[in-house]
Amino acid sequence: MPRDDNADDDTGPIRRVPGGRRTPPPEQRPAAPRRPQRSAAAGQPARRARPDQPRTAANRTARPEGTEKTGRAADRPTRQAPAKAAPAKRSRAAKPALPDIGHGHGHGHGPAAPASRRVRLLLSWLLIPVALATVIGALVLYPWGKPDPKSVVPQGTPVHGTIAKATTGPCLQEGQVQVGDQPAPDEKPCLTVEVGLTDGAASGQVVRLTVPLEPSTPRFAAGDEVVLSYNGGDVRDPASYQLVDFQRGLPLVVLAALFALAVIVLGRWQGVAALIALALSFVVIALFILPAILAGENPLLVAIAGAGVIMFIALYLTHGLSARTSVAVLGTLVSLALIGGLSAVFSAAASLTGLDDSASQLIGSLGHGIDARGLLLAGVVIGALGVLDDVTVTQTSAVWELRRANPALGWRELYRSGLRIGRDHVGSAVNTLVMAYAGAALPVLLYSSISGVGLGSILGSEDIAQEIVRTLAGSVGIVAAVPVTTVVAALIAAQEPINPTSNTSHSSTQ
Repeated sequence: MPRDDNADDDTGPIRRVPGGRRTPPPEQRPAAPRRPQRSAAAGQPARRARPDQPRTAANRTARPEGTEKTGRAADRPTRQAPAKAAPAKRSRAAKPALPDIGHGHGHGHGPAAPASRRVRLLLSWLLIPVALATVIGALVLYPWGKPDPKSVVPQGTPVHGTIAKATTGPCLQEGQVQVGDQPAPDEKPCLTVEVGLTDGAASGQVVRLTVPLEPSTPRFAAGDEVVLSYNGGDVRDPASYQLVDFQRGLPLVVLAALFALAVIVLGRWQGVAALIALALSFVVIALFILPAILAGENPLLVAIAGAGVIMFIALYLTHGLSARTSVAVLGTLVSLALIGGLSAVFSAAASLTGLDDSASQLIGSLGHGIDARGLLLAGVVIGALGVLDDVTVTQTSAVWELRRANPALGWRELYRSGLRIGRDHVGSAVNTLVMAYAGAALPVLLYSSISGVGLGSILGSEDIAQEIVRTLAGSVGIVAAVPVTTVVAALIAAQEPINPTSNTSHSSTQ
């Protein structure tokens, strides 16, 4: 066969571009009267002449031998008829292969592209047992049918009021008078206030109260909106009321509104989803974790089950149902288990009792014992959950984007690249956790610094040692979350088929 008939096979589609300067042999050179048919053979009539042939590269290549034509017109379509139609038909023939790669959206505001069937099955085998265990644990630990615990220490009924007048003077009860102009040298002054009640059974009544001025006493002034505690006595008797605190409802509502506005403005619909997840997290804490612990269940087990429920709700609601979110859930679960185990081991080794001031007050109000050390461990697990979510989601997204940017990377290369990103994140995350615990324990740290004992005694005290265990156990879990999440994400992302032509369309959706 002459070389001209095999030109497409030897040189590829480049030789098919019309306007080439190769001169055909004399026996195939078209005659002058047929020159107008050359454009027709390369144009639409050439496409209509092949309605029954599949649009495949094999048929286009084999056409010179299989087409029944005579004369020099049969040689012209062999080289020139596919010239303009071949690129268009090649792109149309490649389009049916796209659904085999994925069904992701091409715009930048949709959800992440669905995972392949193999990845979905793998994640289902890993996560469904964990989700079932979390739900079963929550159902078992919930105090079904048990009465709500009540405080054995009378707390009083809160009543709101506004201070109409406040004066400083001697501590005189109702009906007492001061003798002399100067108070005794060792006598402490008192604050006398007149409070107009704004709610309760005596709404509209004015009561006169005396408050000793101690260093720990709040400083009240005229015009302050305050909270009083009513002990259930005569509503007209000032002795039935005790000045307790300020009203803070309005500032807190305004601050919460500003927070929600900032989240929505920046995050838009994802910010709305994050706020809903935050509200549901508080619902889990208020309706499951607190009642279960107060009913006498193991605080650590309750915290792990509650943290699992919060994690599933928060991550899937905020980031959507996708493979990368499922990998973040797996990494968070492993890290939470590690944090709980380390906290339990080292709190027992350090003989931590968990009996600080707040725990002692809780036990006194309940009237019965509670696992104070378990309460300490529960606080460690719940406190580390928020930071863990941030680390695991960031690492998973980094690995997925690395895979999408370079589909040729294997899981080892993805792991090494993702780990380099995680090292930068670990330092800030650990510092965040340390500063959060240090800020919460600042009064304890200040008290310990003026106690006059050595540094070893300060660090070994119950209050400080608790914060050390909280910080270090949580930090170890955060550090471990980076390699654990990265290796799981690399192994699963490497199983995903990637469409190189859709990298840019999915870069902002994942």
